[in-house]
Amino acid sequence: MTSTTIGASRTNAALPAARAVFAAINSGDLSCLDAAVTADFVDHGSPFPLPPGPEGYRQVLTYVTRVLALRYELMDEFVTDDRIVIRALGHGVAVAPVHGEQFAGRPYTMPTIHIYRTEGDRLAEHWGVRDELGVLQQIGALPKPTPPV
Repeated sequence: MTSTTIGASRTNAALPAARAVFAAINSGDLSCLDAAVTADFVDHGSPFPLPPGPEGYRQVLTYVTRVLALRYELMDEFVTDDRIVIRALGHGVAVAPVHGEQFAGRPYTMPTIHIYRTEGDRLAEHWGVRDELGVLQQIGALPKPTPPV
């Protein structure tokens, strides 16, 4: 993992929880979620509605690990007193139910930004920004733009 922590003079007790979430995604073992997120945790980046708390986060991360089979490479961490921002690269392979049968099996790399609001040593909210358009271009589902002449 290539990782740079910015704001090293600041501390955030939930940084180990954020790192544990990414390790859980990469391993497929989501058992850490009960200890990593608050009982009313909200994932604002989910593509579908979720109940609050660890169970809701487990639902979307099960989709990420079992359907999309994404693996994350952490690039940067930015820390404030109540926020953690992680820039990561998601590595995956297109799957037929999501990307279409004709694109299945094509690899992609997706730049992502994850913003967590924290409470104590737990994650309370998540916002995710993903370059899904870039993924569709990489797998051939959409044409890459050409610069104007």
